[in-house]
Amino acid sequence: MCLIVFSWDNHPKYKLIMAANRDEFYARPTAKADYWKDHPSILGGRDLKALGTWMAISKSGRLATLTNFRDPANIREDASSRGDLPTGFLLSQDTPEKYVQSVHARAEDYNGFNLILGTEKQMLHYSNYERKLNPVTPGIHGLSNAFLDTSWPKVDLAKQKLKELMAGEFAHEDLIEMMQDESIASDDILPETGVSKELESKLSAMCIRMEAYGTCCSTVITIDRDHQVQFTERSYPVGDRTGELVKYDFRIEP
Repeated sequence: MCLIVFSWDNHPKYKLIMAANRDEFYARPTAKADYWKDHPSILGGRDLKALGTWMAISKSGRLATLTNFRDPANIREDASSRGDLPTGFLLSQDTPEKYVQSVHARAEDYNGFNLILGTEKQMLHYSNYERKLNPVTPGIHGLSNAFLDTSWPKVDLAKQKLKELMAGEFAHEDLIEMMQDESIASDDILPETGVSKELESKLSAMCIRMEAYGTCCSTVITIDRDHQVQFTERSYPVGDRTGELVKYDFRIEP
């Protein structure tokens, strides 16, 4: 994922409201969100090249999602796939803290990443650039390709949009539409992340549209206070991909 905005323990109906955009090269093979055939308790999209995921949830309420940390000067071709990190948590029985400890011990095996993971009871953030565990506090949070709640234009915009939606009645479709904002930030507020100014501008949109790279899907997950999960994913017709909307609904198992 390249943009995640979420409300944690900050709404009368929902424990979690999360909306995210996955930005990727259109040609990278991807499976749409579904229950995994080899692990039927896990629901989410899947990268068919490395068999990891960028965002998924289990029937027991374990959730994990991931963004890359943008640092083009330090990309290693021999690094392990970052998509293994959410998958590992979903398949483990470790507490979120214990799993983060295991990730910390091998953090240098991966290119830069941000990992958000948790259960109904707690949510944590860890980045192998910051190298510390951050408990997620109640409120609205945003994450792109820097640290949690770093004030990038699209992160600030997404948080403001979510706050406005949460002030009234909303549906998953409203959150999906929110994530489709293609507006570009002005040059004077762009971050400097080691890419060209032109590319920085194109990447500043919540929903990125470039010739071979951009937002491939938007995903929304809500968990209400009665333990009901709703999962919606909108895939976009970019490159050779087809557009599709899928929805799932289940109650978290004890």
